[in-house]
Amino acid sequence: MKNNNVRTVVFAAAFLALALVLPFLTGQIPQIGSMLSPMHIPVLLCGFVCGWPWGLAVGAVAPLLRSVIFGMPPMYPTALCMAFELATYGVVAGLMYRALPKKKSNIYVSLIVAMIAGRLVWGAARFLCTGLDPSKFGFAAFWAGAFTGAIPGIILHILLIPLLVMALERAKLISK
Repeated sequence: MKNNNVRTVVFAAAFLALALVLPFLTGQIPQIGSMLSPMHIPVLLCGFVCGWPWGLAVGAVAPLLRSVIFGMPPMYPTALCMAFELATYGVVAGLMYRALPKKKSNIYVSLIVAMIAGRLVWGAARFLCTGLDPSKFGFAAFWAGAFTGAIPGIILHILLIPLLVMALERAKLISK
């Protein structure tokens, strides 16, 4: 295994560990935790740093593993739907970051597109989990869960993740 591959595996493992641990920072106040979405941060970073395959893997595994180990989030439907959402974040962030020209503005573009795609996938997963019943999960519930209630987390991610990606680029831990 080449040094670069070893580094990628180590980073992916570290991002998975962070996804399991970060929710403890807000876990005492579940409302804040769900609004700030701390598990999303390492998954998005994993997509940027390690690429889409690792972003997909860490995003899909993190909520399920955290549910099994700690009982939070509840496996069904929360962790299951989050697995699809976070896997989408990792995939889209990784693909967009690699595909777009390496400009600071494209870090934001990659992040925002990943966040929108992930939220759409989360909404589709939740809708499927409710048996395709709009009375149980309709547009208003989707909008509230994906956007309105998530505004603090969206702002946090837009402020924090590009700064971390740029810092990792400067440290040459991500190739530009």
